[in-house]
Amino acid sequence: MAHAYQPETITREQADALPGVTVLQFGTDWCGYCQAAQRVVDPVLDGADGVRRILVEDGRGRPLGRSYRVKLWPTLVFLSDGIEVARVVRPWSESDVTAAMIQVADAA
Repeated sequence: MAHAYQPETITREQADALPGVTVLQFGTDWCGYCQAAQRVVDPVLDGADGVRRILVEDGRGRPLGRSYRVKLWPTLVFLSDGIEVARVVRPWSESDVTAAMIQVADAA
């Protein structure tokens, strides 16, 4: 896996204060759905200039994921200046992620 999920490093308040475009990607390294989705997520997000990407290791009782009401992995939350603009749950094509990127770019 090219990118690894990290334990929560930011709070919801810090996420709400992030300037610009941010993608919070919730999941775990051992999740089969997360591993499969990387092939469609990485090409879009790795090629996006000026986009902050934070991979958040999620799980029961983790406050950041619960504050965004994450239920399935992977869930990508697209923020523009800390405000959720788009969300993609279990993306299966690059077009799923690209459509969310267009929405967040239009909001920025």
